[in-house]
Amino acid sequence: MIWELLFGRGKSKDEAKKRLTLVLSYERKGLPPNFVDRLKDDLIYVFSKYPQFEVRKIEVDIKREKEGFDELWISIPFRQ
Repeated sequence: MIWELLFGRGKSKDEAKKRLTLVLSYERKGLPPNFVDRLKDDLIYVFSKYPQFEVRKIEVDIKREKEGFDELWISIPFRQ
């Protein structure tokens, strides 16, 4: 049910904790549950216009820093 979607079967405790933290971060900021996926899709759309970038390797994540604040992390690599 919802626990399987949130935590998955056979996932580690650390992975479950990361997912729960992400869900709570989204709620605190009023972000939709699929915010990272939508943002990544938008970035792929925009950067696919420029051949200098490896759009299939774009990464988007929300990370919690040691100081207790959340940080939006985006990696858009250049082609080799």
